[in-house]
Parts: sequence; structure tokens; C-alpha cells
Amino acid sequence: MKKGTGATRADVLEYAANQYGTQPEYLWADVPNYAVLRRTDTRKWYGIIMDVPRFRLGLPGDGVTDILDIKCDAFAREVLLDQPGFVPCYHLNKVHWIGVLLDGTADKDLVYQLIDDSYASVAPKSRRKRTD
Repeated sequence: MKKGTGATRADVLEYAANQYGTQPEYLWADVPNYAVLRRTDTRKWYGIIMDVPRFRLGLPGDGVTDILDIKCDAFAREVLLDQPGFVPCYHLNKVHWIGVLLDGTADKDLVYQLIDDSYASVAPKSRRKRTD
């Protein structure tokens, strides 16, 4: 994996497997290329990779493109939407998720950091000890 190059589907799947032991889950027969990335402890999704028609994302050209939808705080989302390779979330909550083009446009290191943030955001909630 070269530093500073753009992220692809293969890069994301390799990173998730190496970093978190995540194996993609292909849950739907009608969309066989949709891969869910889920924490093993909470079973919550921290990402989903989809192949989406370019026109649905407002992108020029024909065909489909791979995207990664990941959890992202609202402020970071607004900043990222001004950068190449980021689009509004395609299929999930538009405020707390963002779409990342996996066509080599979005910087790989930034995508990995966002995956880490998304993974952490769906971690088990810590239980606070009551002192009353």
C-alpha cells in the first residue's frame, strides 16, 4: 500500500481485515457486491461498500463506481464534502454518514483515518460507575 495514493475497494477490505479482523458480509442476493463492515463486539456497521450507478451520485459518465459509506461527525462531513473523492452518503443517514469514492480519488491515508473513526464511533458504550 503506497502512502498518499487513492483508496480502492481492495485497499479498504484489506485495511479492515488487517486492522480489525473484519471480514466483509455480503447480505443481499439482489446486490451481491454490497459488502457490510461490522464490529464483532457490537455487531454495528462501521461501513458499507457498494457499487452504485454514477448518475445516482451526481457523477458524470456511465456505469457504476464503488463507494464506501462510513460514519462521520456532522462537522467533519461538511469539510470533507469540499474535498475530491467525497460525496453525500448514498444510502444511510445523510448527517452522520459520508460517501467515499473508491476510484482512487480520495486519499488512502485519510480514508483509513475515517475508517478508524467510524469503527470507534460504534464501539460499546462504556458504563459509568454511579457514585450516589
